[in-house]
Amino acid sequence: MGIWDFVKSELIDVIEWLDDTGDTIVWRFPDQDHEIKMGAKLTVREGQTAVFVNEGRIADVFKPGLYTLSTQNLPVLTTLRSWKYGFESPFKAEVYFVNTRNFLDLKWGTQNPVMMRDPEFGVVRLRAFGTYGIRVVDAAKFLREVVGTDGNFTAEEIEGQLRSMVVSTFASVTGASGIAALDLAANYRKMGDTIREQMEPEFQRYGISLVRLVLESISVPPEVEKVLDTRTQMGIVGDMGRYMQFQTAQAVPEAARAGGGAGDFMGMGAGVVMGQQMAAAMSASMARPQEASRPSAGPFCGQCGKPVPAGAKFCPECGSAVQSKCPKCGTANAAGAKFCQDCGQKLV
Repeated sequence: MGIWDFVKSELIDVIEWLDDTGDTIVWRFPDQDHEIKMGAKLTVREGQTAVFVNEGRIADVFKPGLYTLSTQNLPVLTTLRSWKYGFESPFKAEVYFVNTRNFLDLKWGTQNPVMMRDPEFGVVRLRAFGTYGIRVVDAAKFLREVVGTDGNFTAEEIEGQLRSMVVSTFASVTGASGIAALDLAANYRKMGDTIREQMEPEFQRYGISLVRLVLESISVPPEVEKVLDTRTQMGIVGDMGRYMQFQTAQAVPEAARAGGGAGDFMGMGAGVVMGQQMAAAMSASMARPQEASRPSAGPFCGQCGKPVPAGAKFCPECGSAVQSKCPKCGTANAAGAKFCQDCGQKLV
């Protein structure tokens, strides 16, 4: 190999990146021990940005397109190296390709329950998880603030930090929303949009944008789930008496097919009777306060409704005729009546 072939082998004339990993955000072009040839071709594809770094400083940034490297296409680098106009020579620079496509389906979730005050259950603990998506919008800032000199930076390296930021904002948004735990499912989209809007300025500080945030599920602790299940079952059952009758009617044919004897049917009947007695007792206990609130028998004024002394025929307040109110049906009867003219209830 001649000297010119050796020199040509040490010069880079094509700079490009084809990503086949799917999770690489930044990749450094391998130019170690090589110099970039003036007039080399730089190919920046859609969804990419190329950043030239010279002696630790960001020089030039290239958007998608095909470039022929020259002093005209490298204004900052030309200024840093003090090249005279038209002077072309090989140079060394680090070239970073930044992936600017959307990185979706990044996971987030609460490692520990989030405390919130619920209007129905009091203080409850919630767990939540979902997905979010990011995109690099400022390649130079992202290199300065996050990547540094990492030559192969993946989404996994920043995912943990971003997840913590999402969870922190979720806790504050949920606590300030005032939405009941049972109504959170109807507000997933609204809460996701609120979290994304509040976090966008924080993400912009690192040169990235939070393009989407999805709340997939918010769950309560197991003990609260048991209470909710019990409440749901009670709501489904409805009338306990009719439910027991239905269960009995369903069990009789089953017992007959299984060969159940007379004792089984007697026990079943006793259970139905006991259930009916319990239902009747509950109805009676609910009716007692109503009976106690009924007015007592005795004379009262038919005009102003105030009670009058026993034996009085006229009201001492307004002088109107005295009447007797039935304690059972509330019908007004004539003064001195012994039985209600409507239901026959004894008045005296």
